[in-house]
Amino acid sequence: MRKDIHPKYGEAEIHCACGELWKTKSTQADTKVGICAKCHPFFTGQQKFIDTAGRVERFRQRYGMKSDS
Repeated sequence: MRKDIHPKYGEAEIHCACGELWKTKSTQADTKVGICAKCHPFFTGQQKFIDTAGRVERFRQRYGMKSDS
């Protein structure tokens, strides 16, 4: 069997754009991510639905649906 063909597996730090930092093990020393479970809108409950140019309202009018408000 050949020696030294596998990458080194050791301690690693994951950095999120929101500032969260956690430690794990990986073949890469540092990893940067743009979003994590702490700041993701699905998990925080602060998800926003953006209606650009009234698309939702036009859809509701076209198919005879009542609006939410």
